[in-house]
Amino acid sequence: MLSVFSWALILQKWFQLSGIDRKSTRFLQTFRAGTGLPNPKALRAASSGTPLVSVYDAGYAELAAQLNGTGSQKPKNANAIDVEMHVAAADEVRRLERGMSTLATIASVSPFIGLFGTVWGVMDAFIGLGDAGAASLRAVAPGIAEALVTTAAGLAAAIPALIAYNHYLQAIRATAQRMDHFAAEFVARVETLYSS
Repeated sequence: MLSVFSWALILQKWFQLSGIDRKSTRFLQTFRAGTGLPNPKALRAASSGTPLVSVYDAGYAELAAQLNGTGSQKPKNANAIDVEMHVAAADEVRRLERGMSTLATIASVSPFIGLFGTVWGVMDAFIGLGDAGAASLRAVAPGIAEALVTTAAGLAAAIPALIAYNHYLQAIRATAQRMDHFAAEFVARVETLYSS
C-alpha cells in the first residue's frame, strides 16, 4: 500500500517538476530580452508553468501600487518590492514541497514495517515448528522464506521513495535559489529604471 501511494506521489511530483528548469530559462530569456519591465500578461503567455511568473507578478504589482499610490514616477521603497517577491517565492516553494514529507516518511518507515513483518513471520514459523514437533530446516524454511518477503516489500517501497525524494528536493532547492536570484535581478532593474 505504501509503495502504491509513494509511486502516485512520485508521478505527481514528476509531472509538477518536469520541465520547470526549461520553462524558467525561457521566462528569464524573455525578461532579459528588453530593457524595461515586460507586461506580466506577455511574460505569462510566453512561459507559463514556472513559479517565476508568480514572483514577477508580486513584484510588478507592488511596483505598480507604489507608482499609482503616489502619482510619482519613482517607487517609494524598493525593499518592499523585494519583500513581496520573496513572500511569493516562499509560497511557491511551499507549493512545490507539498507531498515531499510523505515521501521522506515512506522512505524511512517502510524498511521497519518490512522488518516487523519479517520478525512476526519468523516467530510464526518457529511457533509452527514447535507445534509440529519436527525440528528440521525443511519444516521451518517455507515460513522463514515467506517472512523475508516482507523485508523485500519494505525495501521495494523505501528505495524508490528515497531516490525520488532526493532528486526532487534538489530540483526544488535549485528552483528556490533561482527565484531568489530573480527577485534580486528584478529589484536591481527597478532601481536602475527609476533612479533618475
